[in-house]
Amino acid sequence: MRAPAQIILRLLLLTTCLAPLGMIARAQSPEVLKVEPPSWWAGSSINPVRLLIRGHNLKGARVTTSNAALQVGPVKVNPAGTYLFVDVSIGRLPKPGNYHLQVTTRNGSSDANFEVLPPLSRAGNFQGFTNDDVIYLIMTDRFSDGDSSNNDPDESAGLYDRSKTRYYHGGDFEGVIKHLPYLKQLGVTSIWLTPWYDNVNHLNEREEYPEQPGGPKRPITDYHGYGPVDFYGVEEHFGTLAKLRELVETAHRLGIKIIQDEVANHTGPYHPWAKDPPTPTWFNGTEAKHLANVWQTWSVRDPHATPQVSRETLDGWFIDILPDLNQNDPEVARYLIQNTLWWIGVTGVDAIRQDTFQYVPRTFWRRWMTAIKREYPKVNVVGEVLDGDVAHTSFFQGGRARYDGIDDRLDTLFDFPLMYPLRRAFAEGRDIRELPKTLASDPLYPNASVLAPLIGNHDVKRFMSEPGATIEGLQMAQTLIMTMRGTPQLYYGDEIAMAGGDDPDNRRDFPGGFPADGIDAFTTRNASQQKVFEHQKLLGQLRADLEPLRRGNLLNLFTSPHQYVYARNTATASVIVAFNNDKKSAAIEFSVADTSLRNGVTLIDRLGNSKNVSVASGMLKLELAAQSSAILVKK
Repeated sequence: MRAPAQIILRLLLLTTCLAPLGMIARAQSPEVLKVEPPSWWAGSSINPVRLLIRGHNLKGARVTTSNAALQVGPVKVNPAGTYLFVDVSIGRLPKPGNYHLQVTTRNGSSDANFEVLPPLSRAGNFQGFTNDDVIYLIMTDRFSDGDSSNNDPDESAGLYDRSKTRYYHGGDFEGVIKHLPYLKQLGVTSIWLTPWYDNVNHLNEREEYPEQPGGPKRPITDYHGYGPVDFYGVEEHFGTLAKLRELVETAHRLGIKIIQDEVANHTGPYHPWAKDPPTPTWFNGTEAKHLANVWQTWSVRDPHATPQVSRETLDGWFIDILPDLNQNDPEVARYLIQNTLWWIGVTGVDAIRQDTFQYVPRTFWRRWMTAIKREYPKVNVVGEVLDGDVAHTSFFQGGRARYDGIDDRLDTLFDFPLMYPLRRAFAEGRDIRELPKTLASDPLYPNASVLAPLIGNHDVKRFMSEPGATIEGLQMAQTLIMTMRGTPQLYYGDEIAMAGGDDPDNRRDFPGGFPADGIDAFTTRNASQQKVFEHQKLLGQLRADLEPLRRGNLLNLFTSPHQYVYARNTATASVIVAFNNDKKSAAIEFSVADTSLRNGVTLIDRLGNSKNVSVASGMLKLELAAQSSAILVKK
């Protein structure tokens, strides 16, 4: 009996010793966590597609497929074995559907799913915006809660709290869809939505970081969308990719375009890349050691700046916390280019608003813009260069090579240099001549006629919170951006005179978008709200009706400390736009000889603030009420 017992004991010991070896072998099997991009389509200008596969135990991996519609290229794996790069070519006429790739090492294999999509129709998609459009900026989370079921999703529970300014408040894609008729009524033809990338942050990851280097700290929450943790994911608080596609399709049926807000400068601090980058040079610096952005943005256009000075702008981590992507890394550049084309291709969006444009090397922008125009010629891009200096802002518009020999090909920019004097004039009552003075620098832009004038956006305090702001001043500001050269950009809530100080107060919930509040400014407004709303609505109608307001040349006719008059001229028509920024009425006289208006022509004010006037001896005599504007057209 002793011999069998000894044999059994030895077998048990052997099994115990070998078990860990088996576990190690299984642990070394490749594991696929994510494939980026998750899909593509035949006939694209990008072929092969560069896949970035994230996982574990990928060292020595090869990628194969049994489907003849795909061809797989060589594999490159990072030193940690957590990221794999591989090119996949798509045949001419593959059947749409899921195509499985096999990731294999000597220790095993794992599936990587890749979908081939049918290409979206070019008809009605990828349209671009023009001077015929009116852009309306929506911060999705703060506009309207159309679907309460996604307010506190399981995968990111605890981030919904409307009592806290930095948490999610419930706005979503469904809320935008429900109010498209409201926007149509207002004269909106293009909607700019703040980023919809997945921005999930878990409460157990929450910490604090300064708004600006050395500034006060605040909790990290990315309801605004500018701290992505997944560039191919849709934020679950807003909805799904299918719901986003529904939004685009519904808007297009109503004649409204969609502008995607993109971020190519940085990721969020909780992106998996932050602690495990796909390449050693994926970021400029590391989480532990990096340059802080010092806000010396002028250095990137300064031919006298040393490379180190400009590096602090281009390579510094935004607010010293957002990992700065290194677009000089070829893999980063290709990833970002493909990501842009993927979002356009799978959603049908019409244009792009690019965040923090000046903080990215212009060599990359040239390559990025070239790729967009090759695939989607009508899609255009408006860049954010938040600066009041025309010389600085104009440097970044494409169409002209600069001192460095680079034309970044950027279509247009927001006209922040005009926004600041607009606020000083119409809110603070300062000299209105600062407006034409700013416009005198238009030749610094390769094409000032396509700029996007604005009263404000989500990064500055609202107009009504400026010192001295009044309803009348806001109405004059509305008149100016709706009759100025370029494509006007409105900010949600300005049409009802919403107030709001610096971030985050400037991002208040729209009154009426959140049913629990018991108010609905989409349909019912107080006297002041209604006054501003009707004025904005009328301006939208006039801009659509009067071609010179969209395409006419800008001609300054009269300036004084409190009055400003300009014409918008086409070959066949002229519209006169006049402002009296004084607190008392004013009578002014000016020449219209350089317009198409001839002696004896009678003009009426479509805003109803001034009496009819007639041209006599090439001159117009005009009486303007205090703090008012006028739009004069032939009777």
